[in-house]
Amino acid sequence: MTAHLGGSAHRKAIRATSAPLTDRQGVALYELARQRDAAHLVLMNLPPASRPTGQNVPSLLRDLVRAGGPARRAVGRGLADTASVRDRLATLGPAERRSHLLDLVATSVAAVLGHRSAETVDAQRAFKELGFDSLTSVELRNRLSAATGLRLPATVAFDYPTPVVLAEFLDRELGGAATVDRPVAAGTAAALDEPIAIIGMACRFPGDVQTPEQLWDVVTAGTDVISPFPTDRGWNLDDLRAGDQDPDAVPRQGGFLHDAAQFDAAFFGISPREALAMDPQQRLLLETSWEAFERAGIDPHSARGSSTGVYVGLIYHDYASQAAGGTDDLDGHVGNGSAGSVASGRISYLFGLEGPAVTVDTACSSSLVALHLATQALRQDECRLALAGGVSVMSTPGMLTEFSRQRGLSPDGRCKAFGAGADGTGFAEGVGMLLLERLSDAQRNGHRVLAVVRGSAVNQDGASSGLTAPNGPAQQRVIRQALANARLATTDVDAVEAHGTGTALGDPIEAQALLATYGQGRPQDHPLWLGSVKSNIGHAQAAAGVAGVIKMVLAMRHGILPPTLHAEKPSPHIDWTAGSVALLTEARPWPAVDRPRRAAVSSFGISGTNAHTIVEQAPEPAPAQAAPATGVPGDLVACVLSARDAAALHEQARRLRTLVDGEPDLTVADVGRALATARSAFEHRAVLLPGDRAGLLAALGALADDEPSAAVVRGIARSGRTAVRRGGPVPPGRVVRCRAGPGGRALHR
Repeated sequence: MTAHLGGSAHRKAIRATSAPLTDRQGVALYELARQRDAAHLVLMNLPPASRPTGQNVPSLLRDLVRAGGPARRAVGRGLADTASVRDRLATLGPAERRSHLLDLVATSVAAVLGHRSAETVDAQRAFKELGFDSLTSVELRNRLSAATGLRLPATVAFDYPTPVVLAEFLDRELGGAATVDRPVAAGTAAALDEPIAIIGMACRFPGDVQTPEQLWDVVTAGTDVISPFPTDRGWNLDDLRAGDQDPDAVPRQGGFLHDAAQFDAAFFGISPREALAMDPQQRLLLETSWEAFERAGIDPHSARGSSTGVYVGLIYHDYASQAAGGTDDLDGHVGNGSAGSVASGRISYLFGLEGPAVTVDTACSSSLVALHLATQALRQDECRLALAGGVSVMSTPGMLTEFSRQRGLSPDGRCKAFGAGADGTGFAEGVGMLLLERLSDAQRNGHRVLAVVRGSAVNQDGASSGLTAPNGPAQQRVIRQALANARLATTDVDAVEAHGTGTALGDPIEAQALLATYGQGRPQDHPLWLGSVKSNIGHAQAAAGVAGVIKMVLAMRHGILPPTLHAEKPSPHIDWTAGSVALLTEARPWPAVDRPRRAAVSSFGISGTNAHTIVEQAPEPAPAQAAPATGVPGDLVACVLSARDAAALHEQARRLRTLVDGEPDLTVADVGRALATARSAFEHRAVLLPGDRAGLLAALGALADDEPSAAVVRGIARSGRTAVRRGGPVPPGRVVRCRAGPGGRALHR
């Protein structure tokens, strides 16, 4: 019965006063039991080392175990003695108290789980992930109660789900840290009018676009990234064709994330089995949310316990049908892995974010609706930071099949927005996440402001000409409402990133709404400029709106309006003389004027929900203070890199080298400061000590190639202990403390 138990489980059974039985012992006890007439017998091996003494004998065993005299008090047993723990804590400072209590929790965790050392306990991992269940959680409670003298609830390991959080709770209960109730903030009139800063952006889009900068490269180069359908999803593409449909009219291309199946589950502490049951959309949201924090110069770990909100647009729920038919090993994970509500909730759970978590499905307007809700929550003080964006990955070709049979897809998979050749939409995939903060908070916290959300609006078509047909008057209303919310006139906006799906009905309706609003009251030589990123990457559906926002934020920062493709000849179905609106058939400079640059982004859902967002050029940052001298001998500046494993550390170095090499204005101090203050610290670490840029590039190259270098110190940190040596692998025991150069500006890439 116990053959399946490992060493830890055996030790746990022994601690529970029931040691495993050998075959000989089991047979002997069985023969004895046969000679008894008792109705119920339990055959146990009670080893002497585990026998309770004194008052600790469980009532069930008191007839079997003779309690001895009082147990001797072991020398140095302070952690198990309540008075000793309290006396010891009273002599410590705040940081030392927390460290001492974390050691107590880690030691108790190790004892309960049967680990040989507390050093193997990851203080940041949830108790559930460490292997706790309801019974072991109670045992942990009992140990900590005995050690501290506190009356702890049986659910303490669930209420405070990691060792570090539990240690902080114990510190408060023991009087070391004051309990601070978070004030319930009420929005003020000024707050409701305040612009919202975009302080971080991250994305994945077709064409192997991994960053906003790569998306900018695609749109400015006028690149078309449409590619053949993926071959690793088991799709039957013959289903796309209707019975009498011309085979040449059935698309075989689109905008796809061909690496959507790739995911570093261990980075997020997710088991391989659970990761396999997770919809790729959830995986992509985790990755881009992490990157949005880091690109904003914020360590994601520092957001744990904050009131940060999460607002996600998501429309596909078809992964469950694929995963459920797989292996039984996924049982119990597929439901959560495909649930729309979990898409936002999982981000909050893994990042420890305690603001609102909302998943939005308004079809293709989902990401802009999520952005609208996030800005409202920030203005009303429901959260102090907010992640907002959207994701679409097609696990099955269901949507493609439906639109193909309705003749709604472009035969070549491209969106020819507002062009004479528009012949249907081309579906795509993607994910984009924005990190938002109230402008005043961002400026006070020293966060770089990429752009400002000036205003937004959401409405519905209502009783239009059809359930899924777009409605021009409704689009005009949402535009005017967004302008009113932003306190702007139509002439205050320079360009519109349109919905622009390339359909024969949708494009003329959208263009007429723009001509009737933004196109009025403008001189013909200063038209509203019109374009669509869908002409480059396809219609990314729930991520389409956020793709447009990222594009226009970068356009404002660079002062360039990128071209829209496939629109050399404007659509003849649109009356372009009805207002001053012009297509961006080529890239144009976006000159600075006496006001900030502004752009609007539109998204319209097939459900009839319309969204319009107005973004504005970021205000000029405050002048940077002069950097003080580093005070490091020889002007050395420590550049600290870390990763989950050695391979990731090498890749970090390779990417950073590419970045530094491509931006000659970055100084070593800039890089050192950004790495030290705005990045998470993981176990595998390297400290680079270059004297100048050339030395930094050389050291990064050596680390990337896993070669020795006198300027590189490497090590592995576990439970606060680091073993390092210069230039290569390490004998444990030596600790090097290096100081990052102060005064460098933040590195945002």
